[in-house]
Formats: sequence, C-alpha cells, structure tokens
Amino acid sequence: MQTREDIFNTLRDALVELFELDAGRVTLDANLYEDLEIDSIDAVDLIDHIKRQTGKKIAADEFKAVRTVNDVVEAVFRLVNTAA
Repeated sequence: MQTREDIFNTLRDALVELFELDAGRVTLDANLYEDLEIDSIDAVDLIDHIKRQTGKKIAADEFKAVRTVNDVVEAVFRLVNTAA
C-alpha cells in the first residue's frame, strides 16, 4: 500500500521529468492548469504515466474533476488502494 506522501513524491518527480517543472513549484495546493500550466494534452500524458507506474488506468471522468496536485494524489491513492 502506498501512502499519500509516496504518491506525492512520485507525482512530483513525474511532473518535473515530463514537463520540466521546477520541483519547488509542485506543491499539494498547486493548480495543475493555472500554477503548473498543464494543458489537456499534458494531462493525457500524465494519465498515461500514472497507468505505467501503477498498472491501473485512472478514469478520464475522474481526472476531469482534478484541479490541484492534491486532487491527483487522492485519485491515485483511491486507485491503488482499491481491490481490483
């Protein structure tokens, strides 16, 4: 079982690697679209990266509701901690 902190650290590393963001900008409160300038194509790349890391696909409908890094952490936490 992954903790929220583990997920955040992995997500922060992915955002830095995929989108060349400064790690200091990636906080739980950071808005993906406004603060980190993630667009819809970037979001698809992020969903794909999450799938490769977890082996599970996050539902596009669920991802539409995310706005902040913390929202992504919570969505991934639910995803990896639900029995499939």
